[in-house]
Amino acid sequence: MERRKTHMSLRDKALAVRENAYAPYSNFKVGAALTTEAGETYVGCNVENVAYPEGTCAEAGAIAAMIASGESRLTEVYVVADAPLPVSPCGGCRQKLIEFGAGDVVVTMATVDGVEQKMTLSELMPGAFTEEHLENT
Repeated sequence: MERRKTHMSLRDKALAVRENAYAPYSNFKVGAALTTEAGETYVGCNVENVAYPEGTCAEAGAIAAMIASGESRLTEVYVVADAPLPVSPCGGCRQKLIEFGAGDVVVTMATVDGVEQKMTLSELMPGAFTEEHLENT
């Protein structure tokens, strides 16, 4: 009997990794999954710390996994949390995402119940600070 690999969607992967989030203080678990130009998928979940500013966002974890694997260009992002409305990436993660993705990259923000909102990186981060700002340095 041949076993087939089950294709998991970005949503499925984000939901699955969300379960691994370390969120004992806020109990607000977030999962993120991104796809790269090479077609690979990387995931991340939020990791809290008792010193709140020292935590790590799910999107940052997925980006770190992508970079650690030798890739640097993302083409799609999916973020999911258990909230009444889709949760957008924080400002810091928006800046991180724009570093590795073009303005037309679609970011899907979702609830665990399936409510989704899609925006491009340019819509999420108008006026983003980019390498073009450093051309005279």
